[in-house]
Amino acid sequence: MSRLTRRGVLALLLAAPYPPLWAQPVLTIATQVRQRLVDAPVLRGEFEQRKTIKGFRHPLLSRGDFIVARERGVLWHTREPFPSTLVLTRERLLSRGADGSVAARLDARDEPGMRALNELLFAIMATDLEALQQRFRIEGELVGGEGWRLQLVPRDSAVAQWVGRIELEGERHVRSVRVSEAQGDASLIRFSAIATAAALTREEAVRFESE
Repeated sequence: MSRLTRRGVLALLLAAPYPPLWAQPVLTIATQVRQRLVDAPVLRGEFEQRKTIKGFRHPLLSRGDFIVARERGVLWHTREPFPSTLVLTRERLLSRGADGSVAARLDARDEPGMRALNELLFAIMATDLEALQQRFRIEGELVGGEGWRLQLVPRDSAVAQWVGRIELEGERHVRSVRVSEAQGDASLIRFSAIATAAALTREEAVRFESE
């Protein structure tokens, strides 16, 4: 995401007040999905992301592994096509190159609205429906004994200028996230080999704390 685009996203997220809470039927499906999700302090797994850019024939493909720590943030490690690491917390967004050097850093203190964007991305990764419902109208259905599908539609026109909808699918964990951007680009992220843990390892904690 370019700096200009990122600033635009932040401005859109903060441009309008939140609308009233949902109607009861939407709350019901959200409650049922929450009951199916595993509530774990730490999630680890692998991802495959396909980014489709309007005007380009072939999607961009990347693979790697991730960690979602409920009390810390998200660690996103891309292995292919180029190694890189992204650390996302409520306070900052930190990008590292293959050699470990800092490629980019954005702090909530320096970027007005950065906290709101980070919290939104964190909520998507952690399937935090309580946080997501403040900005999106959620519709969905239960599938079989454990499955579910949700579609998130922006609750106001400001956010709708950035994203058209977000679709989530899963069972005990979220298995895929599809983000359809308002300008025509789209990303599909599939998760696999998901495992839970009670706490981060010492090495993982250091990676969140560094820089």
